[in-house]
Amino acid sequence: MGDKSAYEDAREFKDHWVQQLIDKLKNSKSNKSTTDIKGLNMAFSNFKIIGEVLKEYQVTYNKANFVEQTLFNVPDYFREDLNEVMQDGVFSNSEFAICENLIYPVLKEVWKKYKTKFTIWSHQSFNYDERLSGFPEYIIAKRSPLGQIVFDKPYFILVEAKQDNFEAGWAQCLAEMIAAQILNAEYPIPIFGITSNGETWQFGKLEGNNFIRNIVPYSIYELDKLFTVVNFIFQECEKQLHNLVAV
Repeated sequence: MGDKSAYEDAREFKDHWVQQLIDKLKNSKSNKSTTDIKGLNMAFSNFKIIGEVLKEYQVTYNKANFVEQTLFNVPDYFREDLNEVMQDGVFSNSEFAICENLIYPVLKEVWKKYKTKFTIWSHQSFNYDERLSGFPEYIIAKRSPLGQIVFDKPYFILVEAKQDNFEAGWAQCLAEMIAAQILNAEYPIPIFGITSNGETWQFGKLEGNNFIRNIVPYSIYELDKLFTVVNFIFQECEKQLHNLVAV
């Protein structure tokens, strides 16, 4: 009974904040002509500084180490393949190369444990309005009961790749996280974010109007630690999904 009350309180708080944000966005759009909005073209990729996103959507910023390390056994075949790519391949000349060679393989390997519950969407169109729209590198969402080809909510994790520009990476990722939170509507769950250049991985979390950026980054050169953290994020999403189903 107490758990249900806490859940309802969290849902009411989240619904109130999201509704305020939606009203603010509607008012912003009503004050602009169609020409102004098209000229602005504020897609995710237009955000370059995280402070701009925080100010625009009234989100507070904090730094804390919220991630934990949850055991994950990295298969030998994965280590061998990654070593071969990093030794002999071209893996960082573009964001596409970073995604294909470094980010997606890690996400996919962890996702296999959770594939009956989540789906990884690559460069999927993701839109709330003209200001919050675009193609995130990866979105981890609930697996739809209608089948794996159905893009369904809630959305849990947003992933962005940047070539060493973590400021722009987080600005874009946070905008995507805010869009996910609004689109999730009735689901009062934290949204996780990952920004990476393939080698360094940074983690964040959006709860209500509070964004927390993990202080400690993780490296693909410490593969076991990286996998335990990515596994932790998936595990937290699994818990949230279970709570939604249980209510």
